[in-house]
Amino acid sequence: MVKLTMIARVTDGLPLAEGLDDGRDMKDAEFYKQQVKALFKNLSRGHNEASRMSIETGPYVFNYIIEGRVCYLTMCDRAYPKKLAFQYLEDLKNEFERVNGSQIETAARPYAFIKFDTFIQKTKKLYQDTHTQRNIAKLNDELYEVHQIMTRNVQDVLGVGEQLDQVSQMSSRLSSESRIYADKAKDLNRQVSHFAASCT
Repeated sequence: MVKLTMIARVTDGLPLAEGLDDGRDMKDAEFYKQQVKALFKNLSRGHNEASRMSIETGPYVFNYIIEGRVCYLTMCDRAYPKKLAFQYLEDLKNEFERVNGSQIETAARPYAFIKFDTFIQKTKKLYQDTHTQRNIAKLNDELYEVHQIMTRNVQDVLGVGEQLDQVSQMSSRLSSESRIYADKAKDLNRQVSHFAASCT
């Protein structure tokens, strides 16, 4: 079942739209929304993963599509078919681009396209029941394969930015320590030369 839907601009992580009633029936909804925002922030820093990805987080999975500098993300139960989740995102993407495409780059405030929630809710209802004839047909459709979509753990994805920061700090520390080592080596060479000269 689709639990949460958010759309954001990848260049700066600005949230553009979200399903307004998403997460009401969910415990810890704010926690997962914060994870989504952290993911958008990582993507805006250039920590781009694949253009289509599934990220496991607790009992849920974030599925997202990045296209045209926009990230379309949904969070579903782990048991929800990945194929349907990505079809849902494709439907959202197509309509969002059709209706708002020319305004995406100029949007200056968060949730500038909040009226898109109406379409999100209408589309979400179509995808809620995986046993409807329409959704069974989509699941059986051979043209839309999701096997190639990478699945990662949310800690791995969100940790990438932190790891890069740690590597940068370690590099700076190593650089300063190597300068200290070089200075000590020069001093030691001078002392050895001075000692050797005084012995002869």
